Amino acid sequence: MHKVVINGLDTQSLPRLNAQQSNDLLDKIRQGDKQAKDTFVFANVRLVLSIVQRFRNKGNSDDLFQVGMIGLLKAIDGFDPKYNVRFSTYAVPMIQGEIRRFVKESTGIKVSRNLRDIAYKALRAKEIMETGSDHAPSVMEVAQEIDIPIREVAMALEAVSETISLQESVYKDGEDSLMLMEQLGDPRQSEEHWSDKIALTQAVATLPDKEREVLHLRYYVGKTQTEISRAIGISQAQVSRLEKNAIGKLRESL
Repeated sequence: MHKVVINGLDTQSLPRLNAQQSNDLLDKIRQGDKQAKDTFVFANVRLVLSIVQRFRNKGNSDDLFQVGMIGLLKAIDGFDPKYNVRFSTYAVPMIQGEIRRFVKESTGIKVSRNLRDIAYKALRAKEIMETGSDHAPSVMEVAQEIDIPIREVAMALEAVSETISLQESVYKDGEDSLMLMEQLGDPRQSEEHWSDKIALTQAVATLPDKEREVLHLRYYVGKTQTEISRAIGISQAQVSRLEKNAIGKLRESL
């Protein structure tokens, strides 16, 4: 077992929280309590370190730790108790995703054959769906069309997309310039993200139980329509119909 050492960090001083304490702090964070957020962040540093350890051969530990902490903060901002999962369950893939993106930008990781195949299917389906349509299909619609979990489709498309440096200039006027990382940090974008998330959560809550269950299994758990039909005991055609009905209602609501 290799230990990850972060400069200036004494893990012995980090607080430990039980499930109830975590829930209480998350409630306070949603009410805007900054001190509660600071406490919760420090209490979850060990979670970030455990994930950084998996990437210890991919880069400098301090850099990976900083990127992992960004993922942790995003997870705290995006977590909702309605997801009915532990915070760590929600946070781990977000922290891993931030680190993977950083490593990919830094080292140019090769894309696996499986991801390339999924990306090709998704791009081909997207091209066909755009023909004669007045809008570009979403990742959710493309995933539904090729019957592959949305998380796999999103991961594949991201893997084959061209990477852009966070230091790349997106605006320059004489000596004044604006880098991509500064644009991404615009707080107005964060507010828009929150607004969309709240609207989506409210819209999903209005769906019938069966449709909500199908969407949960399809896009949160990541099951295919065939797997869902076996899990809840209905035909794949019924699963497809419930999914399309639910998506149609969400479009109308949003």
